[in-house]
Amino acid sequence: MNITAIFFLGLIIALVGVIPPGLLNMTAAKVSLKEGSSRGVAFSIGVCLIVFLQTYIAAMLARYLSNHPYVVEVLQRVAFVIFVLITIYFLLLAKTSPKPDVEQHTKSNHSRFFQGMFLSAINVFPIPYQAYMTITIATFGWFTFATSNIVTYCSGAATGTFVMLYIYIFFFDKIKDKKFTSQKNMNYIIGAITGIVAGVTLINIIMDL
Repeated sequence: MNITAIFFLGLIIALVGVIPPGLLNMTAAKVSLKEGSSRGVAFSIGVCLIVFLQTYIAAMLARYLSNHPYVVEVLQRVAFVIFVLITIYFLLLAKTSPKPDVEQHTKSNHSRFFQGMFLSAINVFPIPYQAYMTITIATFGWFTFATSNIVTYCSGAATGTFVMLYIYIFFFDKIKDKKFTSQKNMNYIIGAITGIVAGVTLINIIMDL
């Protein structure tokens, strides 16, 4: 697969992972609303720098796992169970919760940049998510673990994360009161996404039998 396609694969996969409202995108939006878009962008750049590093670590982990198929088989089954449980949780059990707030005092662009790096660093979900997704697309023959491909994929993942944070920054104020952005409906969206991933995982397990 060519470099451009790999870049856009990384972009789309990362973008989908950041769609549900969470600490990073909601913080980026609220920083922009309260302190201006430049500080929201600075925060997002800090986030994306760490996302690049996390995706690289995930790809290295995925490359190791790809050389140990028996480990991948076990992880696929574990991942399937986890995604099914997450889907059930968000579709049936999740309750609404208050969205994270941002400090009221003003910070500089540099401090927002480092805040973005810090919050992204403590959010370790992208590592297992990207490790699983890179193994999945490698299974379909869409990705190989050459260094150039990994760097391209990581660049796409960082770009996709920035695109979604950018959307939150500049459109959150216009859509925040709309019905489809309520916590309940977002729970349904998250549940649908994890349900699709669970379905793809099940197909891979069946194909390997």
